[in-house]
Amino acid sequence: MPEFGPAVFRTLHGIFAVYKPPGVHWKLVRDGVETNLLKDLNSLKQPDIRQQVRFLPGTLERSSGKELTLTATVLPVLADHILAKGPNYCHLRVGSGHRLDIRSSGVFVLGVGHGNKLLTDINEAHFTKEYTVHGLFGKATDDFSDTGKVIEKTTYDHITRDKLERILAVIQGSNRRALIMHSKIDLKSQEAYELAVEGLIRPMEKSPPIITRIRCLQFAPPEFTLEIQCLHETQQYLRKIIHEIGLELKSTAVCMCVRRTRDGIFTLSDALLRTHWNLQSIRDAIKHCTPRLEPELQKALALKHRIVSCDSGSTEQDALLESADHTEVVTVAASPDQTREAA
Repeated sequence: MPEFGPAVFRTLHGIFAVYKPPGVHWKLVRDGVETNLLKDLNSLKQPDIRQQVRFLPGTLERSSGKELTLTATVLPVLADHILAKGPNYCHLRVGSGHRLDIRSSGVFVLGVGHGNKLLTDINEAHFTKEYTVHGLFGKATDDFSDTGKVIEKTTYDHITRDKLERILAVIQGSNRRALIMHSKIDLKSQEAYELAVEGLIRPMEKSPPIITRIRCLQFAPPEFTLEIQCLHETQQYLRKIIHEIGLELKSTAVCMCVRRTRDGIFTLSDALLRTHWNLQSIRDAIKHCTPRLEPELQKALALKHRIVSCDSGSTEQDALLESADHTEVVTVAASPDQTREAA
């Protein structure tokens, strides 16, 4: 027996993840999900058409001749017919989480109904995200991608995995210092020390892009693959990282692919493929994700209170944050001496 449409609509609230393919704008993904949900909702059992009593004129044969009469008749309200008013469901509130640009792919979080409030809570929790980024040594382009206009070509035979990983270590070290700085905590306190040991320190307000972990997954020159865990990033920022890594290795590099593999608690295994952008799959995804999300949001709220309690109020740290050198986290923020030691 088909489900009752209005009952399903009233319970369609929550948050879920889909897989955004490359080359598709995030708005088209969101609109495609909304269209499929509306189509499936309208295919469910709908309320019966209202009935009304109408007095229809008629004639009655009598000996004296025909006599005009009115007969009470129950008829459907034609204004309720789908051909007159259209489908019952024409709009849903489908919101988007952390967006992906048109060239990127991966986990894309969406909310429907009251789930849009959860998107705000996720944004305020400042969860980390993970990306798999593919690079190519040997050329530079105007937009740091392999499809941009080539502005330089270089050799890359001198690059080894060891040299690459040393540069990655320098990047992670410089970003770790920025992570602590933008968290605005006093590391001399016991609470801050415990947070650092647990690896829980992170900014709980908007900050420049920060890399919390970066490592090499594959090295097969001229191609290489990195795994990057970060906060407050954009996909263009990640492409720029590939470009700067190439420069630090006395060569050039472009980004071939940016793929988000995790957004907070949502991973690739949670992301629905295009063939599963339907009502039943989305309802199942909401039921699966909601019990996992709420505890993580509570942990993030508790962490925020802990970090705020460690706020040093240091004028020296505030001065550093306001200085021009810290308006943006430098990708490779090492001095020439540090770079020489790493090499």
